[in-house]
Amino acid sequence: MRPVEERRGATGGGGAVRDRAPGLPARVGAFVLRTLRNEGRTIFVDPVRRLLGRGPAGLLLAGVAVGGVIFFHALAQRPAGADVVRAVGGVQGDLPLWLALLRTPVSLYVPALDLPVWAGITQLFLAFALAENSLGRARTLAVAYATTLAGTLTARVMIMAGPDRWGFGLPPEAGQVLDTGPSAAVVGLFTYISVVRRAPVVFLLTGGSMVWESIAKPNLAGREHLVAVAAAIVLGLLHGRRRPAWLPDPRGLLRRTKRPKRPKRSGPAGPGGAAGPGSVAAPDSAAPAAPSAAEMPSPRADARVNMDI
Repeated sequence: MRPVEERRGATGGGGAVRDRAPGLPARVGAFVLRTLRNEGRTIFVDPVRRLLGRGPAGLLLAGVAVGGVIFFHALAQRPAGADVVRAVGGVQGDLPLWLALLRTPVSLYVPALDLPVWAGITQLFLAFALAENSLGRARTLAVAYATTLAGTLTARVMIMAGPDRWGFGLPPEAGQVLDTGPSAAVVGLFTYISVVRRAPVVFLLTGGSMVWESIAKPNLAGREHLVAVAAAIVLGLLHGRRRPAWLPDPRGLLRRTKRPKRPKRSGPAGPGGAAGPGSVAAPDSAAPAAPSAAEMPSPRADARVNMDI
């Protein structure tokens, strides 16, 4: 009876169970480790597996982005080259809107002159490589361009509002400052991946660093980065949502009209060898040819065979 009483005492009072229950720090640590493990698998391990399966083709966008930044950075080191880079990919708030939109795709490869280019190249390569192997090329380009364009257009609105509008506006002198370049696309890609893949640690690191940058060094680039983060959050929340009923399906415009089905060439044979109902007679070329007169057996040959038997 003593072992039974000992078991009852261990489970009845709950003291032993309470002692074995993990404390709050242990539970918080387990949650953090589990979150980091899940994020490491979804953010890094899965894209690396896809990259190993695709080979060097999985780094196409990252290679083009890094090559473009290196090319424009080397070109901007010369006075004449700097003018060319500014005329081709330099986006400012005081430019006409059509010219700013025309230069925006090239501005993704024009690095900021006041930032270390090699550190930015590392971030750029990592962002495009992860996005290409987790989102696909089309979506990666769409997110990078949309977040960059959102920052550019919002900066123009801030300049048009003026410096006295609830702390939102900017002075007219900000219209002569170049846009952030590829950094807005990098921030947008990391934020979009963290929202779609549900990675809170990556999201806090990206968004928190941008908030800290805008507080520590308030300038046009910091505001554009915050706008890029906000645009990426909206795009990530809209990912996977169903299309509204009032919005036409663009894929329906590309679908070809279905051709009517042709009737069957022949149907199952009915009784007596006749074709079944609803069937179409096969053409004469498909029917077996009738034997010729030379191939028909003669009755005399049949009689001779019978007589021999």
